[in-house]
Amino acid sequence: MRFVYALPVGLSLLLVAQAQAATGLIPAPTVPKNIIIMVGDGMGPSFTSAYRYYKDDPATEEVEQTVFDRLLVGMASTYPHKQSGYITDSAAAATALATGVKTYNGAVSVDINQQPLSTIMQQAKARNMATAIVVSAPVTHATPAAFLAHHKDRKQAKEIAKQYLNSDVDLMLGGGRANFSQSLLEQFKAKGYQLVESQAQLEGVNTGKVIGLFAEQQLPWRIDQPQAININQLTDKALQLLSQQNPHGFVLLVEGSLIDWAGHSNDIATAMHEMDEFANSIETVEQFSRQHPDTLMVVTADHNTGGLSIGANSKYQWDSALVKGINASPNAIATQIIDQQDWQPIATNLLGFELTAAELEQLKQARMQGQKLLTNKLKDIINLRSYTGWTTHGHTGVDVQVFATGPGAQLFNGHQDNTDIADKLMSLLPAKTLK
Repeated sequence: MRFVYALPVGLSLLLVAQAQAATGLIPAPTVPKNIIIMVGDGMGPSFTSAYRYYKDDPATEEVEQTVFDRLLVGMASTYPHKQSGYITDSAAAATALATGVKTYNGAVSVDINQQPLSTIMQQAKARNMATAIVVSAPVTHATPAAFLAHHKDRKQAKEIAKQYLNSDVDLMLGGGRANFSQSLLEQFKAKGYQLVESQAQLEGVNTGKVIGLFAEQQLPWRIDQPQAININQLTDKALQLLSQQNPHGFVLLVEGSLIDWAGHSNDIATAMHEMDEFANSIETVEQFSRQHPDTLMVVTADHNTGGLSIGANSKYQWDSALVKGINASPNAIATQIIDQQDWQPIATNLLGFELTAAELEQLKQARMQGQKLLTNKLKDIINLRSYTGWTTHGHTGVDVQVFATGPGAQLFNGHQDNTDIADKLMSLLPAKTLK
């Protein structure tokens, strides 16, 4: 059961801080004009730790900090409404972050009685602010859907896509072209949206509302297509457009969606590439906030995925260099070697390390059993060699980290619930509708 506050948590903290400021104890916080919410889907604390070691320069004596170390301010619990237990899915977690209300797993910004909940994007629109989402998953996936739509079932992507037509969102950039019929896209165009489906088309956009669908489903895996369009590029473009178009400010959601998907697959190399891309996006936003000091950035995860451990099998080791040397995802490697007669040199080149006779035999047997089993065997070898552990292909219930910078960032210090993050963010919106 949640406690009921007389004032939203963030507003209460603001008032306390302002009262302290009046006594000269601390400076009064500034209310931000722009709010940027960044979600590393599935990015539990072990992912940010692994990323630190993945990025470490072995030529130096110290372990270098990453953007996550630099911006860490607190932690957040992630459990859903009690009727779903202690382990959340992405929909319930995103609903908590978008509305400040806990709900059941699978719910998209509806409560346990399936009634719509007011989202921060809706509240921003009521204040004449711009809104936008940038994701590497389909734009109708659970996290973006919870900020823009309401549905009892996250799986109904095509129905969620229809709801977006009336969301008045200014920018939608990501994957998921398959969930939008041509008729629906024509309706978006009739409402003034520009439809873009390539990086070149996006670069040609300088103003106006945009729906950018750059893949039938997800954006390409960074490890396999490093030159393909990615969330860092989309984030940079979104910031350009949003900062130029609306004098009342904006609320932007950026999701590193595929961290979660790699975690579900227990795929450490692919996960680290997705972490790197998300970190690049955070740094892009951090630079924007330096140039626009009225911008608040809050970064968190919706939950932890995979039960990743840095070190496994009772060994006090983790081979980051081996992980960093892998040149393609296990699935892409399997695709390339499954039908090749002389497959061993290809596998060695893409893995970045020499396979033992036992490993070659394991892969030989897996090749005869199909793509899926071959992919899984490649992941098993990588995990064993790098001392990477996983406990599940699902989610876990551990607390996640919170990172922040900009006006109001201090409100997110310490431990909080994921619903508190939403309450604080919404309390930082303008007090009344702007004219």
